[in-house]
Amino acid sequence: QVQLVESGGGLVQPGGSLKLSCSASGSIVSINTMGWFRQALGKQRELIARIHSSGRTFYADPLKGRFTISRDNAKNTVDLQMNSLKPEDTAVYYCNLVSGFSSYWGQGTQVTVSS
Repeated sequence: QVQLVESGGGLVQPGGSLKLSCSASGSIVSINTMGWFRQALGKQRELIARIHSSGRTFYADPLKGRFTISRDNAKNTVDLQMNSLKPEDTAVYYCNLVSGFSSYWGQGTQVTVSS
């Protein structure tokens, strides 16, 4: 079993930046893909970005350029640097880890972009 814990959410003004972190623990297979998703109120959960343990990344087109994903394999952590935040970025942000046929989720962290 794998446990994921997100941190770093909060309230930020439009145009501001925020960095989310996710720490994974438990039975982690070294080869895996970690990612960030978000779910706004009344909307479906959507992919933001993924990063493989090799370092290869994939970004959802609408968010490419403002958000940057990174990971530390030694610490089993994945970060999401978010810049130029907009009110429409308000959502619960979830960390995800996929290894083989298993997929794990964190509990989510709220990000609110408002003046």
